[in-house]
Amino acid sequence: MKFFSDYTNLALIAIALVSGGMLAWPVFKRGGRGLSTLEATQLINRKGAVVLDVRSGEEFAGGHLPSARNVPLDDVEQKIAQVIKNKAAPVLIVCKSGQRSARAQTLLRNLGYAEAFSLQGGIAAWQEAGLPVVK
Repeated sequence: MKFFSDYTNLALIAIALVSGGMLAWPVFKRGGRGLSTLEATQLINRKGAVVLDVRSGEEFAGGHLPSARNVPLDDVEQKIAQVIKNKAAPVLIVCKSGQRSARAQTLLRNLGYAEAFSLQGGIAAWQEAGLPVVK
């Protein structure tokens, strides 16, 4: 008990807890920030993630990830159950820059798709990383 009554020890404990929390924060926040291109390719290759492109049909035709399915953001809520029947399946959501996919990610998680992830930086980051695009 003497250990806890010393204010120096309490300050050190508080610093350790705060720094540990700051280190753990990105792990808990992962759902909101999106996946890097490396994390996205691992999700596709290791877990067989469904790739959902939420850009318009014209943007999609200009180039998209291999095996991506196109459902524009405005139609996601109505058509997602037809495209992805298993709510437990991992879903990688892609758009041009990551903005629309982040909104779609929130929408899918609210609909019960717990493993919905946004591609950070969108297809622009995908192409910048030199990863394949299908036209």
